[in-house]
Amino acid sequence: MTDQLVDLSDVERDTKELPAERLENTGRKRQWGSERRSEPLAIVHPTPSSRKIVLGRLAMLVTVGAWLYYVVSTIIRQLVDNPNSGFRFGFESISYLIVVTFLTFSALMYLMARQGALYRFREHRRVPRGELDNHFANYKEAVTVLVPSYAEEPQVVRGTLWSAALQEFPDLRVVLLLDDPPHPTEPEKIHRLEQTRALAGQIADALSAPAERANKALATFRERHTSPLAAETPATVEADELQLLIAEYEAAVEWLEAMAEAETVEDHVDEFFVDLVIMGLARELRLVLLALNAAEAQNTAPNPERMEQLYLRLTWIFNVQTETFERKRYASLSHEANKAMNLNAYISLMGKRWRREETAGGVVLRPSLVPRDDDLLVPDSTYLLTLDADSLLLRDYCLRLVYFLESAGNERVAVTQTPYSSFRGAPTRIERIAGATTDIQHILHQGMTYYGATFWVGANAIIRKRALEDIVEVETVGGFEIRTYIQDRTVIEDTESSIDLGTHGWTLVNYPERLSYSATPPDFGSLVVQRRRWANGGLLILPKLWNQLSQRRNQRQRILIREVLLRVNYMASITWASFGLLFLLAYPYDSRLLSPAVFIAALPYFLCMGSDLRDCGHRFSDIFRIYGFNLILLPVNLAGVLKSLQQGLTGDKIPFVRTPKVKDRTAAPAIYVLIPYAIVAFSVLTGWRDAQQGNWGNVAFASLNAVLAMMCIQSYIGLWNSAVDVVLGAVNWLYVTPKTKAKPESLIVPKTAEEVDWESILYHGDRRLNRDLRCGTDRRRRISLR
Repeated sequence: MTDQLVDLSDVERDTKELPAERLENTGRKRQWGSERRSEPLAIVHPTPSSRKIVLGRLAMLVTVGAWLYYVVSTIIRQLVDNPNSGFRFGFESISYLIVVTFLTFSALMYLMARQGALYRFREHRRVPRGELDNHFANYKEAVTVLVPSYAEEPQVVRGTLWSAALQEFPDLRVVLLLDDPPHPTEPEKIHRLEQTRALAGQIADALSAPAERANKALATFRERHTSPLAAETPATVEADELQLLIAEYEAAVEWLEAMAEAETVEDHVDEFFVDLVIMGLARELRLVLLALNAAEAQNTAPNPERMEQLYLRLTWIFNVQTETFERKRYASLSHEANKAMNLNAYISLMGKRWRREETAGGVVLRPSLVPRDDDLLVPDSTYLLTLDADSLLLRDYCLRLVYFLESAGNERVAVTQTPYSSFRGAPTRIERIAGATTDIQHILHQGMTYYGATFWVGANAIIRKRALEDIVEVETVGGFEIRTYIQDRTVIEDTESSIDLGTHGWTLVNYPERLSYSATPPDFGSLVVQRRRWANGGLLILPKLWNQLSQRRNQRQRILIREVLLRVNYMASITWASFGLLFLLAYPYDSRLLSPAVFIAALPYFLCMGSDLRDCGHRFSDIFRIYGFNLILLPVNLAGVLKSLQQGLTGDKIPFVRTPKVKDRTAAPAIYVLIPYAIVAFSVLTGWRDAQQGNWGNVAFASLNAVLAMMCIQSYIGLWNSAVDVVLGAVNWLYVTPKTKAKPESLIVPKTAEEVDWESILYHGDRRLNRDLRCGTDRRRRISLR
């Protein structure tokens, strides 16, 4: 397993998802303690009981009450009873109170967001299918699905594109925004790029036959119902029409089932794709067949209007436009190496015709004043759906979320989404526990919407394009206009854009269903990349939040304190939680500051999280695994926070590093492997030292940290893998890539007139001209001296 490792510093490498069902073929077995269950949770959250809601309120009261009791009974009492205790004890008291307060605040925000989610789940009622069909029967607006992809395995991108293409929507375009270098030289990358480029055409070809049949069936139905014969014999026509409609649905179901049968299932993600994306849609259509067959048995039939809607549904499923767009083919578009600018480049072209012009600097796009056949025409659309290339959507994601945006009262909703859930059946322990944290985050994001504190989570979202036009920033770079809709200043571009939209009077809403799923890192190395990115940027966005609140206050808008607290906690909690935990681990606080009240204040948080984990199909005992999981991720979170501080001081952009999806294992940087061992060692030392002094509260805390951190190191990193990563890190640190010396200017051979690139000179001007002219002049001078 160690002879194919990936170093995180090599962000340009190929990526591939880890197979789960064929682990034995890859030399990697399904781990003990991984997830056997592969069926996902229900789309609609179960209605919480009154008991659960009451207990949630009680949990918040206990948390606040225990904290107040601790402040009065311990901190204030100790300061009053020990007026001459000295500076050190005073410093410890204040710092310990600050740490406990911030950690208690984060726990309270968890309970508050969770409570809001319970309220939403209790109130949510799913829109009936008939209402959706009726709303979209004569629909004219379009949705453009944008799938940004960089160095992804074709099989991963294929599943995402298919899940988007099979969305039931009247006018749907799926665009793969391929961001790989367009002209690679390595054979493996060339092969992968060719496969990825071919995906859009393959999907279009596969859907052409069922689309043609569905379109023809709808057209002939409409012709029959405009003929005089249909009005003369209505009973006969109804019976015949019902048979024809049943035949069309049977054909559609058979096509989907044949596709599912032909799919290769290699891992739990493939299993989800087949069972929930393809077969989920097939089961929906079989449900319609059940109703139609029942109507036939009862000698009745839907009315012609409803029949037409059922025919339309088949056209919505199979009619889709697919294409691939590569911004790096065009010199006039931004080539910034991040997902945000990949999306911005395409959005800036929408709704216009563009003329391709060959220049010495590459192909540039200019507005087409006189339409030509070879113009690049980028259609506009009312809505955008952004979808990460490792995510999957369920069948009616577009239909239900667009219906929500067009419902009364939602005119100023800019973004709606279903925060993604994790794929079940994870083959590794770390993927299972990371997936558990993902499912918990889904609940919290739903609750934040209840208090008006929604944040855009970038894996998937339906966006009102008009809202993006409100927040666009335009600048000129190298003579070309660059339009930035989604900010790329930080690596959490969705969070910053949420603040921008709020500043312009738009709101965001999480749709209270599970309709989207996204991949979870399968090993510690790839998890390091993801969590380091998540921890970076929140602090930089806080000033924007203050500006937004000031602007809303000046406009006399009502601002709820709960919204402000939840937003601040979302953006900054990683910072204070990381530093707070570091203080608790490293500093030997006086045992007089310990109190059972601190434990009681934290207890509701852990009990409610355990209940939420169990509701999501995980184990109650995962609360301990998640605590240990956060312990070993402490250096990763601190690194992300420090990167934010560095960016704040320097103003430089932090490079966007995509989460690797590899077949074998991603090697983690040695520092992130060694620090968890240091945490264990220091906790053991702290426990031994406090035991000598009789500080049994500190002994219990240090022992818990040591045991849980060591268990998580063994389970999530691996002892052998740790050794390999440390050795690999040492080798990479010692190895220095030899630098090639540049030729001195006097040795540069000037070009003859026949060799001069005259087009580059005319296009770029003196950017490349000075050296050639200088060298040529010096050569002529030397010749004349001779």
